[in-house]
Amino acid sequence: MQFSHHPDIWSRFPELAAGTLFAEGIHTKVSVAAPAARFNAIAKARLDAAGTESELPEIKAWRSVFSRMGLKPTQYRCASESLLRRFRKEGALPPIHPLIDLCNAASLAFAVPVAALDVAKIAWPLQVRPATGTENYLSFSGEIEHPEPGEVTFADAQGQAHARRWTHRQSALSAIRDETASVLIVMEGVHANAAADVQTLVAALGGAMNEVWGVTPLTAALTASSPVFEFQRR
Repeated sequence: MQFSHHPDIWSRFPELAAGTLFAEGIHTKVSVAAPAARFNAIAKARLDAAGTESELPEIKAWRSVFSRMGLKPTQYRCASESLLRRFRKEGALPPIHPLIDLCNAASLAFAVPVAALDVAKIAWPLQVRPATGTENYLSFSGEIEHPEPGEVTFADAQGQAHARRWTHRQSALSAIRDETASVLIVMEGVHANAAADVQTLVAALGGAMNEVWGVTPLTAALTASSPVFEFQRR
């Protein structure tokens, strides 16, 4: 199985830093309260210092990228900005699934989008690339959407789109469910210190997963010169 970014993405967004994580043995009979609380505390301290999520360098950088893609940043927010905005207003995020809750907390702490996908629901390989306009995206309401031609999406070998507008919204098709056992997690930053920060995030999230599930994830840093993450399920 392979995950990668299309050369066009690296060419258009050379500031991109991507980290990946593959893990098996995921289940719901765990508590992520302790590591999630640590991540949440970091997020709260950062928000208190910045005043609002829009002042964080990671969010400013993603807003700039969305503008360059022709999107209005306050209409289409990257996933980490949406989470931070809700966290700031409500003080907490509602529990969904242990892995999602942990990934959301890590995303809050680092202000970096974290996408968790069910490996079993993807027709491999999976690539972040400009859409052709023929891909099918399954929304959480059950409707099928088609990304606009040129829109950045996560597309698989069967033309299934697993995201809309890159880091804006994931698909229901590969969303983490109670039965999910194997996961691919993708973390992408575009700010000035993204290369270092994303790898720190990968290590922190991988360590938290080891703490909770006792698994040792396979991880990688993706770059324009080393753009492919290969892994295999047992």
